[in-house]
Amino acid sequence: MKCIVAVSGGVDSVVLLDMLASMRSAVADVSPLIVAHVNHGIRPESADDARFVRALASQYGLLYLQTELQLGADASEDTARRGRYDWLLAQAKEYKAIVMTAHHADDMVGSIAINLLRGTGWRGLAVMRRQGIERPLLALNKAQIYEYALEHRLEWVEDTTNRSSRYLRNRLRAGVVSLPQSTYGKLAALHKVQVQLAHDIDQQVLHIGQTFGDKRYPYTMIPTKVAVELLRQRWAITRPTAERLLYAIKTARPGTQQTIGDGLTARYTKDDFCIS
Repeated sequence: MKCIVAVSGGVDSVVLLDMLASMRSAVADVSPLIVAHVNHGIRPESADDARFVRALASQYGLLYLQTELQLGADASEDTARRGRYDWLLAQAKEYKAIVMTAHHADDMVGSIAINLLRGTGWRGLAVMRRQGIERPLLALNKAQIYEYALEHRLEWVEDTTNRSSRYLRNRLRAGVVSLPQSTYGKLAALHKVQVQLAHDIDQQVLHIGQTFGDKRYPYTMIPTKVAVELLRQRWAITRPTAERLLYAIKTARPGTQQTIGDGLTARYTKDDFCIS
């Protein structure tokens, strides 16, 4: 299967690309690589970054893909992330490929810290497990990535937004990089366990949700937290939307309908509900 390597031009993705390209040169049957770059249109110098990555792809002799999102300087980190992954996964579908990103151990720890601060629950501990995306650098921290880049005399560009205190991730970064190396190992092991637990929970929730189907009664007879998880999993909706849906399942009169959020409408009969 082909590999689409998301390359921003920063040191992390440049190191990932060099590692994968070196492996490709050494092993004949390694999957073909495609370089993909997203110009978010947030920073004035983003066009220069795109030219850098295009030249880098040419240097390695690889196919280059690019998109321009034109989000503007006020775009949030979440908006940029959503736009980036929507495009990358669309390319993966077109080229029958998997996406590889350069997230590393510091990113993993930072994401867990952010989720804990936001109170996202157990799902917030099982970060970076989106289907169709692989992250080969999770075993390395930022210092090790810089060490590789300097040892192999790589060039990269610096993203000025990485120094901005506007983003919570940047404000947490100083604390993350000061962690002892042993802590990274412990967190990586815990993360691996949590990802497996999350997978097991998702599979069980999917099975129970299929058993319940669209019947109202079963959802009224189980604990609220469990019912919310079942609805979230089945309909891929947010927790607040699932909570509104569950309340309506329990209380809505037959023949009524309700806009529950996330672009969904629920209709109710005496025994069933239907989502559209």
